[in-house]
Amino acid sequence: MKLTTLETAEQVPFSIDGRKMFTSANAELIHLTLKPNEKIESHTNPFDVVFYVIEGTGCIRVENESVDVSANNTLHVSAGLQRGMCNTGDTNLRVLVVKLFG
Repeated sequence: MKLTTLETAEQVPFSIDGRKMFTSANAELIHLTLKPNEKIESHTNPFDVVFYVIEGTGCIRVENESVDVSANNTLHVSAGLQRGMCNTGDTNLRVLVVKLFG
C-alpha cells in the first residue's frame, strides 16, 4: 500500500500545476490545476486519456470539436487525437487525468 498526497506528489515537467498521484505500467493518474484563463496547448499522446473534472469550468478541444466541461463530467479521448484544455471560469479548474497505457 502506498499513500500519495497532493502536497507530496511528484510534479509533472511542464509549466502547469500537475501532480502525479499514481504511476504504473498500465496507467497514470495526474491531478491538474489550471488557473483562470490558463490552458494546455493542443497536442497528441500515444495512449487513451480520461478526464474527470473535480471542480471549475473549462473547455476541452479534441481535433476540431470543443466541449464545455464542469464538475463531475468525464471525457474519454482516444490515442493519437489532438487534444487541448483551457480554464474558462473565474476559479481554478481541477481535473483528474487518467492515462491508459495498456
